[in-house]
Amino acid sequence: MSQHQFTPLADLGDFIERSPEEMAARARDFLEEAKRRHTIREFAPDPVPQGVIEDCIAAAGRAPSGANHQPWHFVLIGDPATKKALREAAEAEERAFYAGKAGEEWLDALAPLGTDDHKPYLETAPWLIAVFAQRRGGADVGEDRKNYYINESVGIAVGFLLLALHHAGLATLTHTPNPMSFLNEKLGRPPTEKPYILIVAGKPADGALVPHHALKKKALKDILTVV
Repeated sequence: MSQHQFTPLADLGDFIERSPEEMAARARDFLEEAKRRHTIREFAPDPVPQGVIEDCIAAAGRAPSGANHQPWHFVLIGDPATKKALREAAEAEERAFYAGKAGEEWLDALAPLGTDDHKPYLETAPWLIAVFAQRRGGADVGEDRKNYYINESVGIAVGFLLLALHHAGLATLTHTPNPMSFLNEKLGRPPTEKPYILIVAGKPADGALVPHHALKKKALKDILTVV
């Protein structure tokens, strides 16, 4: 018997056929929504229902992945004491980074964004989402097999998550202190998981700023080749 088992897409009943005109309209609407997504660094402390974030993470969990192993784990942090500890650990790493560890070229690239080692948003925002890439796992919970295309898979899931949070009406910031191993320690994650990114999510504070440099987006003609 073949180990390959399939269900016809039509039997699932969840693919919706669209006319060319409807496809064009939906694609344009999605593009316009994506254009309204901005990274900010000033967050309001206003609470956001946990269920909203969980639904966004569930959407991220629907992303495609290598061998369908879904090699990701999300830790949702709302506890003030934990957020404070993560801020202190992140700022310690960032002080070394901005003191020269990053190198002049990297720091020059960041300069137009106005970033530094001060990360108050890690405490102010109502939610932090730590995303871990799992080196081992499998399609079923409890498996201990090698995972494949880990970075690609987790990167796609993070993209889903950022747009889901934006679609829900939240602002976000992607934070990647270097190194990030403190996330394993502070959040009790095993060494087989690699910290991938820390996402800050919440409502923008009054007067939140967007760097002019971040508004520079390459035109379609500069990022697309049609063959």
